[in-house]
Amino acid sequence: MLRWTGANTGVRKTTTLLADGRELIYYDVDEADHSAVDRRPLPKTTSSSEIRHNALLGEHVGYAAHRQSRTYHPPADQCPLCPTSGDRLSEIPDDSYQVAVFENRFPSFGGDRGRCEVVCFTSDHEVSFAGLTEERAALVLSAWTDRTDELSRLPGVRQVYCFENRGAEIGVTLAHPHGQIYGYPFVTPVTERMMAAVAEHRRRTGGNLFDEQVAAERADGSRVVLQTPHWIAFVPYAARWPYEVHLYPARRVPDLRDLDEAERAEFPGVYLELLRRFDRLFGPDAGPTPYISGWHQAPFDAADRSEFALHLELFTIRRSADKLKFLAGSESGMGAFVSDVLPEAAAARLREVASE
Repeated sequence: MLRWTGANTGVRKTTTLLADGRELIYYDVDEADHSAVDRRPLPKTTSSSEIRHNALLGEHVGYAAHRQSRTYHPPADQCPLCPTSGDRLSEIPDDSYQVAVFENRFPSFGGDRGRCEVVCFTSDHEVSFAGLTEERAALVLSAWTDRTDELSRLPGVRQVYCFENRGAEIGVTLAHPHGQIYGYPFVTPVTERMMAAVAEHRRRTGGNLFDEQVAAERADGSRVVLQTPHWIAFVPYAARWPYEVHLYPARRVPDLRDLDEAERAEFPGVYLELLRRFDRLFGPDAGPTPYISGWHQAPFDAADRSEFALHLELFTIRRSADKLKFLAGSESGMGAFVSDVLPEAAAARLREVASE
């Protein structure tokens, strides 16, 4: 089935099913034949996820015991995210693809309680997101946007988080360049805290806290990493992580669907530049920088969702070429972060490693 809803009509979307009934969606910038059929003898997928509420902390905890059997550090010639090749069958039945999204075989949430998807950024096993072309990065943005729109229509989804874990140090178990999309059946604790702070600030001052913080960073300038007519990236004043960058569109919008064509056109160059700077932070001998990158979007059912500001947060747990930031007693036990790098120093370093 072919369909596309959204601003970017130049994207071709092909939807099909895997052998166990999970949905698979291909995204292409030109015409492609995705008629290959999943030949694996897979049983129908079942999810044993459970969600419990911690009344003391006011947050939800998911349990997904079935994930213990998920694929763990397979050799490259057995990668489940590479295209199918001959008798080597993978999650992608076709022998090539540009961007592919499919329902996670081992989801943290599922059924009528949310949804988890995998986003394959490219069929090339050896590259990273930073190695993509701007055209391909724009296609990934289109996929993120479309999945946000599609998941918003599911009754069990309240919020969507598109994110990438990169590097074994982060805990990544598949080396192929990919990310994930979580359709949470609840509003996450981080978002709830943000929205509560924004609501209280509006009540107290009449202003929008997101807008004022972005304006303050732009005016101060010492923590700004880069800015363009439509985007600004900065290390926040109270960054938690050694190197942490927040990327905002110049105007406040609640989620990816509300970005206009100019903002979409400018995003790939900005984001790729940030990722490439992260890889240069610690010098060529340190190897690729491990990071987490994710889009913060407004919950779909929030009464004041227009107050929320879409933004991407990118951070690394690496604090120097040979040291990682571990969340030990204070951070893990009490949620009280202590960082080893001043935000102003982090921003200066990220400006220093800019592309020439």
